[in-house]
Amino acid sequence: MEKLVIEGGRPLSGTIRIHGAKNAALPILAASMMAEGTHRIENVPDLLDIHVMLDILRSLGCKAELRDETVVLDTLPAHSSHIPEELMKQMRSSIFLMGPLLTRFGEVQVYQPGGCAIGERKIDLHLKGLQALGAEIEEAGNTIICRATLLRGTDIVLDFPSVGATENIMMAAAMARGTTTIFNAAREPEIQDLQHFLNAMGARIIGAGTDTITIEGVDRLVPCTYSIIPDRIVAGTMMVAAAITKGNITLENVCPAHLTSVTHVLRRAGVQVHIDGDIMNVSCPGRPRAVERIVTSPYPSFPTDLQSQVMVLLSLADGLSVIKETIFEGRFKHVDELTRMGADIWVDMNSAFVRGVPRLYGATVEATDLRAGAALVIAGLAAAGTTIVEQIHHIDRGYDRIERMFSRLGARIERFTPAPVPNNN
Repeated sequence: MEKLVIEGGRPLSGTIRIHGAKNAALPILAASMMAEGTHRIENVPDLLDIHVMLDILRSLGCKAELRDETVVLDTLPAHSSHIPEELMKQMRSSIFLMGPLLTRFGEVQVYQPGGCAIGERKIDLHLKGLQALGAEIEEAGNTIICRATLLRGTDIVLDFPSVGATENIMMAAAMARGTTTIFNAAREPEIQDLQHFLNAMGARIIGAGTDTITIEGVDRLVPCTYSIIPDRIVAGTMMVAAAITKGNITLENVCPAHLTSVTHVLRRAGVQVHIDGDIMNVSCPGRPRAVERIVTSPYPSFPTDLQSQVMVLLSLADGLSVIKETIFEGRFKHVDELTRMGADIWVDMNSAFVRGVPRLYGATVEATDLRAGAALVIAGLAAAGTTIVEQIHHIDRGYDRIERMFSRLGARIERFTPAPVPNNN
């Protein structure tokens, strides 16, 4: 397996452009199935998850190509609504295709999706939403079959503001007969981006970004050209990296409004953040301060996807910080890896207590999931000595060659690929 080798202790400096948002691109690529013809999706990041989604679309009969951050996707030849199990196991976001395929073919067969093992992430809210629109659900073991001859708009109240369920219902309702209203909807910027894309294809949706979304069903959608929003989690990761290395970096192609909660926490920690339009400058000349309490919650509160990165920063802060994780119960797996590097962290139930230490030290650590992997890379950038991060395929799911991003800013980081084992047969 590939690994990253990091020589820490160098302040990051320079300018970097933030690539498009994975969590916006994946549902938008899925939604393209609802309009037959050729779509052009721009600012698409070159990530492992994106390639898995494109492989799924090709398996359904589509023609898809990613080149220079642009996907050209022809959905006209699509002929199947059966997503291969081996591809679904690779990525949880494959579940986004349920609504679009049900709309287009009247039937979809999927399997329990895979992805990062960060805790229980049931898809029951997706299925309940589709059932409310008129779909019949058949479950047999790991297989899920959804059928509907006609979807009808209705009122749907989500038990929890699930991003994926909100998006799946939005897509299925876009061509349902009548009006659908989603109450307690998730409010993430990626949902707003999906609304803008669907409306660009001819849908009639309002309310994304609030807790109530209204979808008036239309008879037909048409292909379009669309550009994906910047990735707020990648931007937040780079902000933390600048702070922890006592660096000074400028981020281009960001949406500061999507990072308000993150900026607030970093400023409480003593990080300097200056904003000018879609450009952010981040620096931290001294030791960060402890932050008394951080609680992860659905947007617009502090995102769970940046919890592990900020924990690394606070592991070097002056004082005791407390982080409460309310979204995923398995989101503290990076703690054991950080303690190998000298961090002083202990966990009680869903809270982590982080007592800052003067220095972290290089060690061999393992990325257990996407965001934990990014956090360990950041720790390695700040640590004294050499850090080796293994199982980096997790990181490749959400960061476009993270070693190149940091190398451009002066980091000493390299990717090593082991030589293939010779076959003596």
